[in-house]
Amino acid sequence: MNQPSARRRRTGYLFCLPGMAFLALFLAYPLLYNVWTSVHDVDLGQLLGGAERFNGLDNYRAVADDPGFWHSVRLSLVFTLASLLLQFTIGFALALLFARPFPLNGLLRSLLLVAWLLPPVVSGTLFRWMLDAESGAYNALLQAVGLSGLSHDWLTDPSTSMAGVVFANVWVGVPFNMLLLLVGLHTVDPELHEAAAIDGASAWQRFRHITLPLMRPVSVTVLLLGLLYTFKVFDLVFVMTGGGPVDATRVLSLYVYEVFFTFFRFGQGAAAGLLLLVVPLLAGVWYVRRLRREDEAPAGGAV
Repeated sequence: MNQPSARRRRTGYLFCLPGMAFLALFLAYPLLYNVWTSVHDVDLGQLLGGAERFNGLDNYRAVADDPGFWHSVRLSLVFTLASLLLQFTIGFALALLFARPFPLNGLLRSLLLVAWLLPPVVSGTLFRWMLDAESGAYNALLQAVGLSGLSHDWLTDPSTSMAGVVFANVWVGVPFNMLLLLVGLHTVDPELHEAAAIDGASAWQRFRHITLPLMRPVSVTVLLLGLLYTFKVFDLVFVMTGGGPVDATRVLSLYVYEVFFTFFRFGQGAAAGLLLLVVPLLAGVWYVRRLRREDEAPAGGAV
């Protein structure tokens, strides 16, 4: 009786082998090599000559002592929090809109998804043109409606460049938020709203006491996925501003890029890259533990 079970187990391992090999080659090996590089003194000459020297935590100390690193951390937090707040709020509002049937619902929803389907390089280039001071569509629109006094050099002014890249990232992320939240709204039983309406609950009360609590698991998932993506955004910001002007948009991913490929300090770049993973890693661990507690809650309540 145990022989077929053992055979099925071996067969299962064989089916898993290609996936495990892929993960080992393209995920585990680069990560372990990055850890190795972060504790060695590696620059361009040493990398080519193979004379890397072990220096322990010196690279991490150098990164922690660099004011530019903490400046990039602050910018990444501002960029991430602003993007998540706007993406989620607008996405939830659009999900509530498209949850109700109306003419051209499917067509408009499909058109909104185009923003998410476009490559970030294309979206960044599009917004760089739109926000251009001389030939940008945004300033032209302001002039057309008689608000030429509000025209501005959006991406070359340090005081507005971050707002410009946040605006572009929100445009990219809203359709993804809307799609997931719309799926979550379809799981809410409409009879709950009907019963609450019969009892005299207003639309706001039904939203606050029925929709929001039932949408909490989906909302947490959407926010976590947004955090994981937004905190490490590189291509969109790089295409739009390159981290400028005057480092006003040099988020942490661009800082790591500059340390690696501008100054060729590979050891410090590897250390900074690992530190870049701290926030997404902590968020992922918290989310997994939260799911585990939710799975165990019904069993504990039954006991």
